[in-house]
Amino acid sequence: MKKSGILNRHLAGALAELGHGDTVLICDVGMPIPPGPRVVDLAFRAGVPSFAEVLDGLLDELAVEGATAAEEIRDANPAASRLLTERLPDLTHVPHDALKALTAHASLVVRTGEARPYANVLLRCGVFF
Repeated sequence: MKKSGILNRHLAGALAELGHGDTVLICDVGMPIPPGPRVVDLAFRAGVPSFAEVLDGLLDELAVEGATAAEEIRDANPAASRLLTERLPDLTHVPHDALKALTAHASLVVRTGEARPYANVLLRCGVFF
């Protein structure tokens, strides 16, 4: 039995299957998820788990070479915007509709319980060496 890191077996297994260039969307409860990507739904109650908790947990496990968020996050959710800027210095922004379109090509979607607007980020996997 695993004793540290991500303990959710579905999420841990999905992360182990990712490769260089694959994308992972961490999203709030309101983000529409198109058919296609594998989904691990962690949402339990509004706010649980939070976007920040899931983001930090995934960043501890993944090599990330880039990230994309909706430009609307800057005004609509300054706290989440600051969090992303602090954790992901190479963050790029696109219109929310463009981020939703990119989701269709994601390898994995991780749905949080976050109930604040635009708490979504698309991570692009890198390599650890």
